[in-house]
Amino acid sequence: MKDKRVLYVSSEVIPYLPETDISSTSFEAAKMVNNLGGQIRIFMPRFGNINERRHQLHEVIRLSGMNLVINDLDMPLIIKVASIPKERMQVYFIDNEDYFKRKATLTDEDGNLFSDNDERAIFFAKGVIETVKKLNWSPDIIHVHGWLSSLLPLYLRNYYGNEPLFRDAKIVTSVYNQSFDGTLDEELREKILFDGFENANVKHLKTPNFVNILKTAVDNSDAVVMGGDDVPEELQDYIKKLNKPVLPYTEKENFSHAYQEFYDTKVLPES
Repeated sequence: MKDKRVLYVSSEVIPYLPETDISSTSFEAAKMVNNLGGQIRIFMPRFGNINERRHQLHEVIRLSGMNLVINDLDMPLIIKVASIPKERMQVYFIDNEDYFKRKATLTDEDGNLFSDNDERAIFFAKGVIETVKKLNWSPDIIHVHGWLSSLLPLYLRNYYGNEPLFRDAKIVTSVYNQSFDGTLDEELREKILFDGFENANVKHLKTPNFVNILKTAVDNSDAVVMGGDDVPEELQDYIKKLNKPVLPYTEKENFSHAYQEFYDTKVLPES
């Protein structure tokens, strides 16, 4: 992995949010590549329950300031950055007053999904890609974690399909069982179609539930990582039919070697 560039896009990363399979794996994978001499960038949403003072987040003026069009509305993009103590790794935060100011992540205090999680997912995907473009940083691998990040492969392969910066990048999606009940906004498909997509690109999103959003992500990915041993059976069966490289769920003690080998031999076999 030496000198390889890996972009990690995750809905949660420790130490900024509590430890879960997603937040710890996103951190450990990036740390592993960094320690092997690779170059990494980490992106996550700047949820309102992240303590900016404690974690020393600060706005990056040169990267902020553009507007992203979400469902025909201009939404300002704010980029913040912080360094993970002792690890020599920076994390970029995608922020917007309307989408991420509330003091919670994906659900309210009663456990109900926020009604605009679909637009937050679109904004996050576009925000990451536009920021990486501004950084002029061309990744070899883009590794996606968490369902809020799962529209990024769709946008990268289609909406940004002609961007030279991402032409050779391989997309890996990790699939977890941190899911949700019900569906996101039923208008999600129409909001994506507004950006010029074909109906075939969003065929799964007629019912925008957890499994269908992940199906859309893996359709547009080059490889898949099983982030848990309890991934929904319907999703497991779908992934098997795609005939793409899959890394089975790996216990934490074997995690580093398994990821390194998977990246080297299945995702970037030419290396």
